[in-house]
Amino acid sequence: MSNEMRKKMADTIRFLAADMIQKANSGHPGAPMGLADIAVVLSEHLCHNPKNPHWLNRDRLVFSGGHATGLIYSLLYLWGYDLSMEDLKNFRQLGSRTPGHPEYGHPAGIEITTGPLGQGVANAVGFAMAEAYTAHKVNSPTCKLIDHKVYCFCGDGDLEEGISYEACALAGRLKLKDLILIYDSNHITIEGETSLAWSEDIEKRFEAQGWRVLKINGHCYDEIDEALTKAKASEDRPTIIVANTIIGRKAVGLEGNHEVHGAPLGEEVIKVSKEKAGFPPEESFYVPEDVLLRFRCAVEQGELYEKEWKHLLKQAPYAEQNEALERLLHPDLDAIAWPDFSERKEMATRDSNGQILNAISRAIPGFLGGSADLAPSNKTYLKDMGEFPEGKNIHFGIREHSMGAITNAMALYGTIIPFNATFFVFSDYQKPSVRIAALSGIRNFFVWTHDSIGVGEDGPTHQPIEQLSQFRALPNFYVWRPADATENVEAWKTALKMEGKPQAFVLSRQKLKTLKPKRDFGDVSRGAYIVKKREGAVLTLMASGSELMPCLQAGCYLEKMGVKANVVSVPCFDLFEEQDEEYKKAVIDPSTKVLAVEAARGTEYYKYADDVLGMESFGASAPAGELFEKFGFTIAKIKARAAALDGVENVEVEIGGVKA
Repeated sequence: MSNEMRKKMADTIRFLAADMIQKANSGHPGAPMGLADIAVVLSEHLCHNPKNPHWLNRDRLVFSGGHATGLIYSLLYLWGYDLSMEDLKNFRQLGSRTPGHPEYGHPAGIEITTGPLGQGVANAVGFAMAEAYTAHKVNSPTCKLIDHKVYCFCGDGDLEEGISYEACALAGRLKLKDLILIYDSNHITIEGETSLAWSEDIEKRFEAQGWRVLKINGHCYDEIDEALTKAKASEDRPTIIVANTIIGRKAVGLEGNHEVHGAPLGEEVIKVSKEKAGFPPEESFYVPEDVLLRFRCAVEQGELYEKEWKHLLKQAPYAEQNEALERLLHPDLDAIAWPDFSERKEMATRDSNGQILNAISRAIPGFLGGSADLAPSNKTYLKDMGEFPEGKNIHFGIREHSMGAITNAMALYGTIIPFNATFFVFSDYQKPSVRIAALSGIRNFFVWTHDSIGVGEDGPTHQPIEQLSQFRALPNFYVWRPADATENVEAWKTALKMEGKPQAFVLSRQKLKTLKPKRDFGDVSRGAYIVKKREGAVLTLMASGSELMPCLQAGCYLEKMGVKANVVSVPCFDLFEEQDEEYKKAVIDPSTKVLAVEAARGTEYYKYADDVLGMESFGASAPAGELFEKFGFTIAKIKARAAALDGVENVEVEIGGVKA
């Protein structure tokens, strides 16, 4: 293709983006205009099918700088994805298919939700990791069913964020050769020059992390083409292309100015800029016919790419590889041999969870994950299943934020059901990634152990207090806190069937008694159920996790006093919230006074409870038993609190020689 044609195509992108932003009176024209030249040349290299955005072996393209939606939507329209000119004109409007920052699947062609800077870089690493694992499982020396690239546009802001450092360090360690990062180095931030707050040598930084570094003029088509060709040929490491660009390229009077980052150019600037570039100055959303034809070649080429790939799938010599791919694409949940803990007297839920993870992974080829350097404590190591990328155990290192974003992308790849793990208190480091998972409906499993003051001697820095309430407040996110090993199994059975719903398992460090007698778990899938029902009950005790057993025991002592209490387990508060009023009333009798007990903040329980016995402060450093005594999570103190709620005098009673 001639550079003259490339220039015309790039200018079309520039002015489409400028018109979108001007019409919306909102948006970011600087990055789309600065990256347009690279986008045009990338179009010549990208292997994708606009008519089937879910084709497995397509190249993945991530826009970590999600504010550059003017570029993203222009490209999707020009390439021939299911996006119309009318959609471009409705940019950033209520109910439109072109929101202000890209949202997964909205429209098709958006690989993952981005916007919070840096997360897209980690997402790209996740896609490349998913590609590497899948390739190891289905490729052979003579047939590569999976052999695509992962591209990611990023900017100065992305690389300033710590998450990008975490993710890129891991990518270098794993030698993700199919990962190509395109760094839009325009030296501009919202406040002015990047030198105000940043002076890193990016080349040395990435070389130190094990990357190949290529430097180019981001507006020279030949240099861009050569760099992309070299990057695609890498055999032993990821590549970063450092593209020196001018923000707001061809915006007359505003080129290179930080003010072009996040505001419309203005009608007059757009007209003058179009006229100078040889475009009709009075015409908005103008796409020359020859430009559209060039871009739309992606449709025919993409369909050809996919047909060739499907033909490969059908060839008899590769039947074994195809079967392996089918097992990854269509996991059989019924094949899981769930562990039976009914005969175990006591067990920490982190321990039972470790056995559950192993059982799932043995049955599901694409179920894999790892921990932020805490696998021995989180109990997440998958025994005899090897190390990533050939095996299933991923060593994320101490990189919680990127671990969440990486596994988000792995979950969207198409062949993998991932999990990731850390201590519950360090979920704070993961919160931005968890939020994107919830917003996007990503089937990611977060395993958070050491769930309360039960952490003990490590003290308040490691004892989560407010985290349960925080994550329960997050829409479309489901937090499980099982009361024992048997309930943990039932929770996982439900969670695995909930597609499009990210889940968290919040698990104990200390051993928890297996609840007796055996109970009907039919309603675990509804988030809460009655564990002990008493006729004529005047109280309801509701709890999750380690607090359920003392509530059951307190109920027995209350009955000895003549006060009858139902006991409710709440393994998933979020699921219970979704139930109809009839079910809620069946679980929590409206005629009873309700006491909720949880070794956490617990304020959300006030929606159902008359009183909440929760944490009113941070914890302390001491053995766990002493902490539960100090903060009131004992049989005697639960009994006293419940008795006060019912307005009866609390008297000491004895059961089996034990007084409370």
